[in-house]
Amino acid sequence: MRHWKTILAAAAVALASSTAAMAARTDLVLGMVLEPPHLDPTAGAAAAIREVTYANIFEGLTRIGPNGEVLPDLAESWTISDDGKVYTFKLHKGVKFHDGTDFDASDVKFSLDRARAENSQNAQKQLFAAIDTVEVVDPTTVKVTLKQPQGSFLYNMGWGDAVIVAPESADTNKEKPIGTGPFKFQNWVKGSSLTLVKTDNYWGEPVHLDKAEFRFIPDAAAAVAAMLSGDVQAFPFFSPDAVPQVKDAPNLKVVVGATEGETILAMNNKKSPLDQLKVRQAVSYALDRKAIIDGASAGLGVPIGSHMSPSNKDYVDLTGVYPHDPAKAKALLKEAGLENGFKATLKLPPPDYARLGGEIVASELREIGIDLEIIPVEWAQWLDQVFTKKDYDFTIVSHTEPNDIDIYSRKDYYFNYHNPEFNKVIDELNLTADEAKRKELLGKAQKILADDAVVGFMFELPKVGVWDSKLEGLWQNQPVPANDLTKVKWAD
Repeated sequence: MRHWKTILAAAAVALASSTAAMAARTDLVLGMVLEPPHLDPTAGAAAAIREVTYANIFEGLTRIGPNGEVLPDLAESWTISDDGKVYTFKLHKGVKFHDGTDFDASDVKFSLDRARAENSQNAQKQLFAAIDTVEVVDPTTVKVTLKQPQGSFLYNMGWGDAVIVAPESADTNKEKPIGTGPFKFQNWVKGSSLTLVKTDNYWGEPVHLDKAEFRFIPDAAAAVAAMLSGDVQAFPFFSPDAVPQVKDAPNLKVVVGATEGETILAMNNKKSPLDQLKVRQAVSYALDRKAIIDGASAGLGVPIGSHMSPSNKDYVDLTGVYPHDPAKAKALLKEAGLENGFKATLKLPPPDYARLGGEIVASELREIGIDLEIIPVEWAQWLDQVFTKKDYDFTIVSHTEPNDIDIYSRKDYYFNYHNPEFNKVIDELNLTADEAKRKELLGKAQKILADDAVVGFMFELPKVGVWDSKLEGLWQNQPVPANDLTKVKWAD
């Protein structure tokens, strides 16, 4: 009898162990190319900040869903006045920040007033320019009055730059972010990884993951090795050029989707000789989009002729405005008094689309007499030298923020482009809610940018993700920069 009891006991232990082993995983290691400079999405332009924090740590009144739709978030509902100027938001009850402080309407007022203040550090301050007043009606109700109707207001409130923060922790969010989201910050090993853990008593739908580590792997070869070994289980923004090395791995799947990433050869429109329209047009004619797409995105990018994603319903195909025509480019340079070309610099940030694309662009411009000195820069250097100080001639970057054609109307933006006609179109667009009229205005805006050859419009960045075949819930598309983990789980 003792012998059989021993066998049964051993079987029970084995069964328990087997059941535990079969239970779905609750941890995830996710790879990222770029490390964020800090973790406060209300005080920095880098997309990597939002790739960690959006929907995970921080939440807004609304949020953008995986297909670009506007969804309720901290605001469970809202009403809009007949004149389109007053938005009254009803907030969820019982919401707390990660430090235990209560969330209420006063936090919304603080966040929106802070974002639109004169001394605001918000990289997308323009999102809040239409706000006239923010009023606390009661702890769960806030009323936002606009200076004029704004058709995109609810969408704007879903950007990562519009998340709600608390006055108690706002000044320290760069290193120790405190939000209301389903994950809270645990630790950050600079240069290596950052870890989030599941929030206790989250107000909304519970998440499946208990722990998520974001591991920073800028080298594509290292990313391939990490995915094939299983050290990293997901790489939502994988190098397209490295896809052939992982596509046949039986435990991995490659998922290709759309982004909002207009990939451009930016030009400093105030710097000679790029301040001449004919010179910028010559640059545009020199670009062979197919060669650039093949070399910089493994042929997966979609060509663009202005600043809008081809997946957008209001996109206008203007790729025919400047077809690849080196002879035409040389003729324009001659008309501009630059028959012998000129020398300039090309500053390239770390992503493959920039470094690989930059080599191709430099070769194409060399054919028409423009000799580019390639200067690789780290992301922090790019933000400082190019984006902030405008110390550059050419650069390559992908603008991943959604529906951001208005950046060309912003005073002192790094393109140094100023066109009153374009600004007038954007001003009218901001006042327009009618979809048909908005489509017409967006078409005009795209045409002006193409005609002015403000930048060299190259391609829409593809969203190439690689992750474990048992992993579910990661976004296929990228309507906003995000690694939203709220629905991510391992299949049972």
